[in-house]
Amino acid sequence: MDTFEAIEARRSIKEYDASHQLTTEEEEKLLQAAIKAPTSFNIQHWRFVILRDPELRAKIRKDFGNNQAQMTDASLLILMTADASAWKKSPERYWTNAPTEVADLLVNWMGPFHEGREWLQRDEAQRSIGMAMQTIMLAATAMGYHSCPMIGFDIEEVAKLINLPEDHVMGPMIAIGKGTKEPWPRPGQVPLSEIVVENTF
Repeated sequence: MDTFEAIEARRSIKEYDASHQLTTEEEEKLLQAAIKAPTSFNIQHWRFVILRDPELRAKIRKDFGNNQAQMTDASLLILMTADASAWKKSPERYWTNAPTEVADLLVNWMGPFHEGREWLQRDEAQRSIGMAMQTIMLAATAMGYHSCPMIGFDIEEVAKLINLPEDHVMGPMIAIGKGTKEPWPRPGQVPLSEIVVENTF
């Protein structure tokens, strides 16, 4: 599928064939695509929590997920989280294949750039989540699957269920699978004239 076709075809689908399963190879293909998404300093903050346990998924749906059917019915449910402290955890490993002078420059800059700027650490982690999410959803579309990003759940309670480490942040979930219902018509896009600014506001 052409990239622009995938962008046009990607829609947020809410209803899925609960009997359908992705193959191990398909799941691997999606996750391998996800890790090609860019991250600041190549830190690769993302931590993809695959919610595979049917009981866990049912609990999230019933108790903390506003009874969203895709939480249990989609073939794959990924909770996007990120390690906001990844910048200081052996950062040299993010640049093992780079020329020494490039690796030294960026690894040595990583600490001063992030140190003491918790807001930036969190923002960068969330930006990384967003880019990986879009990559996953476009890859799923190209593979003939549907997807749905979701933030309509109790973040604090779900964080407890998955034992989220203290230095990690929560992002949305993505449901992926075989949709069983056509999406609604696109609700409408704001014209470019309203959202594109040249040089200054």
